[in-house]
Amino acid sequence: MSSINGAGSNNLSYLDQLKSMQEKKVQEEQKTTGQNQLKQEDFLSLLTKQLSQQDPFEPVGNDKMIAQMASFATVDGINQMNEQFGLLNTAMTSNQALQASTLVGQDVLVPSSTGMKATEGGLSGRVRLTNSLDQAMMRVETPQGELVRTINLGAKGAGDHDIEWDGKNEQGKMMPEGQYTLRVSGLVGGETQNYDVFTHANVNSVVMGQGDGQVLLNLAGLDKQFNLADVLQVGKAQAKG
Repeated sequence: MSSINGAGSNNLSYLDQLKSMQEKKVQEEQKTTGQNQLKQEDFLSLLTKQLSQQDPFEPVGNDKMIAQMASFATVDGINQMNEQFGLLNTAMTSNQALQASTLVGQDVLVPSSTGMKATEGGLSGRVRLTNSLDQAMMRVETPQGELVRTINLGAKGAGDHDIEWDGKNEQGKMMPEGQYTLRVSGLVGGETQNYDVFTHANVNSVVMGQGDGQVLLNLAGLDKQFNLADVLQVGKAQAKG
């Protein structure tokens, strides 16, 4: 059985001996149980063993004893703090999921140029222009990239602008239900520049992340999940044009 020597023996300090004992104990526990952490009881056991096996002619000084006790208290305090943070994170995630559950059935605006068109009606969203345009153009495309319709949005200043497609093609025929992509562009210095588009989608369900504290939204007709923090607006999908 390993022991902790008194001060001056083997040229190791008490803390070094404790550290060596801890490392050996961790290695033994990993082999048998797979655990890689020492509990407060293990530290106290090591301290008790150190006191019982110290050199009576050279006992541990008060300063060293206080320092070791302070180290134990610090480690224990950090462990308790980590546990409390874990509980707090779980509670906050649960609260976020509960709040997000009220979004089920509502429309939200998310950073996706692709949206889901219902049988009747079209698709609405928002474009973010980083500069003014004399003439902004919107293309409506199928998931395969086929052009459905081109819409002249007119002159637009820098900033966010609501956009809307009525669901019809160039011939005025209502397009079938499915995914469609809205792309907005304009001429800047003689070159075509594309801009970020956001579309409205209906929330089907809410999912809690895999222990990462995130809350994800499943949206109707879209395969990708969106983080709750990505939602720009909650409400009925209505565009002003």
